[in-house]
Amino acid sequence: MERALLYLTFCFLASCAHKPDTGNTVYFAGEIVNPTSDYVVLYKNDVVVDSAKLDTSNRFSFSLENIEEGLHHFDHTPELQYVYLEKGDSLIIRLNTLAFDESLVFSGSNEEVNNFLLEMFLNYEDEEQLVYSYYALDPEKFSGKIDSLRLQKLEELNTLNIDKTISKGAFDMAKASIDYNSYIYKEKYPFIHKKKSGEETIHRLDSSFYDYRKNLNINLKELTYFRPYYNYVNNRFGNLSYMVCAQNCGMEKKMSSKDHLHLNQHKMHLIDSLVKEEYLRNNLFRNVAMDYLLKVHEVNNECNQFIDKFKELSENEAHIAEINHLYNGIKALQPKESIPDLAILSVEGDTVHMKDISKNNHTVFYFWTGDQKRHFRNVLRHVKKLEKQHPEYLYVGINLRTSEDKWLSMLNEQAIDKKLQYRSFDFGEIQESLIINNLSKCVITKDTVIVDAFANVFTRNPFVGQQKTLTAK
Repeated sequence: MERALLYLTFCFLASCAHKPDTGNTVYFAGEIVNPTSDYVVLYKNDVVVDSAKLDTSNRFSFSLENIEEGLHHFDHTPELQYVYLEKGDSLIIRLNTLAFDESLVFSGSNEEVNNFLLEMFLNYEDEEQLVYSYYALDPEKFSGKIDSLRLQKLEELNTLNIDKTISKGAFDMAKASIDYNSYIYKEKYPFIHKKKSGEETIHRLDSSFYDYRKNLNINLKELTYFRPYYNYVNNRFGNLSYMVCAQNCGMEKKMSSKDHLHLNQHKMHLIDSLVKEEYLRNNLFRNVAMDYLLKVHEVNNECNQFIDKFKELSENEAHIAEINHLYNGIKALQPKESIPDLAILSVEGDTVHMKDISKNNHTVFYFWTGDQKRHFRNVLRHVKKLEKQHPEYLYVGINLRTSEDKWLSMLNEQAIDKKLQYRSFDFGEIQESLIINNLSKCVITKDTVIVDAFANVFTRNPFVGQQKTLTAK
């Protein structure tokens, strides 16, 4: 209902909007409720096109001459979303950062394709749980279910194209959002099916299961920065490298550090052999290096050799610097190193340092954000169990990026000790310093000294300095 009302409101606004030029000029404007930044930044791929400052009414506008047509994205830190622009467009948006994607509505020229792309994005998020239940099915039934979901979306797109004629480029982009999200499910199937079915080895698949691959190009420059396409290509290479290694390299059933190294070396070789598009190629190399370092997070000769190979293949100096920085960060978080002395805020608004909290204590630092309430409830429930099993530890929650009002409101809804809850000053600083790449991570210290900076609060037992299964169930 809210989205419908917003849509009607902006249909009216769009009808009143002034289109500066019927030729090449693009007018892109809007209003942001509860802004989290002073600016909106428009990108084409990874290049900034322009930026606009919000006015006193939290509105912004761009007037753009001779831009490259196609998919762009706009950034309102820390969120971003896609926008499809063509010459002569006059497009208006409205959104509320408290529900960034869910509240976003496009009005004006090309509103149809932009709202459709947004709906496909939200639909993909909504249907993940349903699709996850399908992974236990045999390959033929699973494929049938996914194909059925895809056909339903294609029917919606074809209906849209009949009712509101859109350009071929816009139609192709909308179709890509359907196709690649569907094919991601199939690339993931062998691995999730193995986990759900309890089978010891990857289920044998008929060659027809991957028939869709025959007509897909993995060197499309125009889709390099489109999330569904990039995620599909990345999953496809992960699938291919694992299958080849499982058949030819004696891959162990349970992945070890050596297996991760071998698998990612093989994945880099496949990318080097098959991907010629420069930006996609470099982004994939970066992803392989990030994935390896964040999974293994060790410091040894094998890691050094892997990074040397990455540097040899990558042609992106910014990516090379980023990987070097990450590896140096991992080195600083090894056991027996001192925990970074980061400043955080207490519920009283006082500045406290993590070193001061952990001094003379055995401490578990865990993390959460206000936009993932389910995770927050789950981690609190699990921490309460751990407190009973291991009362010798201090359990400290750190919120990463939530407004103060929302943070305090969420704390008030829970029966927890607020004296052990803090909020980060700077999300980027704490994420980078502690290398927080997922919210299951926790950092364990003993009197300011790191015991395990890469523990998982749900699946590992850092309390004895070893990676074992936690006892809380």
